[in-house]
Amino acid sequence: MASVTSQHVEAASTLAVIASSNEPLLFLSADLNVIAASASFCRTFQIDAAGIPGRKLSEIGGGEWAMPQLHSLLMATAGGTTPIEGYELELTLMGQKPRSLVLNARKLDDGDNDRVRLLLAISDVTAARAESREKDDLIREKAILLQEIQHRVANSLQIIASVLMQSARKVQSEEARGHLQDAHHRVMSIAEVQRHLAASSLGDVSLRPYFVQLCESLGASMIQDPNRLSIVATIDDSVVNANTSVSFGLIITELVINALKHAFPGNRHGKISVDFRSDGAKWALSVVDDGIGMATGSDKAKPGLGTGIVEALAKQLGGKIIVRDAKPGTSVRIVYDELVAKRREALPTA
Repeated sequence: MASVTSQHVEAASTLAVIASSNEPLLFLSADLNVIAASASFCRTFQIDAAGIPGRKLSEIGGGEWAMPQLHSLLMATAGGTTPIEGYELELTLMGQKPRSLVLNARKLDDGDNDRVRLLLAISDVTAARAESREKDDLIREKAILLQEIQHRVANSLQIIASVLMQSARKVQSEEARGHLQDAHHRVMSIAEVQRHLAASSLGDVSLRPYFVQLCESLGASMIQDPNRLSIVATIDDSVVNANTSVSFGLIITELVINALKHAFPGNRHGKISVDFRSDGAKWALSVVDDGIGMATGSDKAKPGLGTGIVEALAKQLGGKIIVRDAKPGTSVRIVYDELVAKRREALPTA
């Protein structure tokens, strides 16, 4: 008699907890009869609470819970096979749009092996899924818009490059022609950078294909005889963010253009080697040619626009420029060491 009383009190407590829950809950028997439902369940799914107890799950409401897969999962849970965890399904109430639900179900253990009870918890995630889809749609629309902008920018750069080249052919002054040709090469390089970034996924950029394509583009636009001059890129598997990759690309452009203009006068043969390696936060970018080497004394060239661009970009990246005689040729290395950079930043400014 004491045992019967204990079970009765336990059952009443369980029903009271379920009834007062703020979450949609169903208390089910082994054959999926509904023993109790929370008020939240009835309110959420617009079901009369008085008509629920004693009915099959598949019979409540307008019969929308009569889903064979749900029935199979709950029967497996009742049999002790496996609980239902985070199972998502769509429920369509009559006259309403489909709802996205997440179900969790467990077999309750009250010490009586002959009595099987299931607790089914239902979360209505319709609003959250709709918000997620809306965000995905916005991201997709922004990506399409960005691609369109990138496409137009690339076309505009190509047009500017063509105008510069046409102007270079028309002018009589060799100096002006040289400036226009330099401007053309720079615009073509930026167009290549733009094209690569547009083709890359948003976020990080793999440097090897980017630098190889950039060097190929520079060679195609500036080297008339590939048997005389060549550009070789040796790049490791480094990946950097898009902004950093643009700075690296522009530095390479300026250094390669400078080497092609000054390192191989006449019909001198030679090679330009572009190398990039990184190790953790450290990295080193070098452009080395085997040309005539650095001029000295009165023949030493004054720093031009290209030098200013490289210095500004290297400073922006926190890198240190090292120029030396490569014997033969010239080596320009830009290196970054996080510890060295921090020490340099800590020094008082003059």
